[in-house]
Amino acid sequence: MTLKNETYDKLKWIAQIALPAAATLYAALAGIWGLPHGTEITGTISAVDVFLGALLGISTKNYNGKEGGTES
Repeated sequence: MTLKNETYDKLKWIAQIALPAAATLYAALAGIWGLPHGTEITGTISAVDVFLGALLGISTKNYNGKEGGTES
């Protein structure tokens, strides 16, 4: 699977910034305001984030391997 650079960058931002921030925000607000299913919702967001991060990591490794890049 090949991603355009713009698509990869957006997904990376979602995985590194947006999803962790959303999970933290909901966890905090659920505790403060008694919002429902705080653990379930933050756990689900975190699981999706880890999955997306793994896919992006695989994509990066495959791209670097094809381009002759080195691993950090």
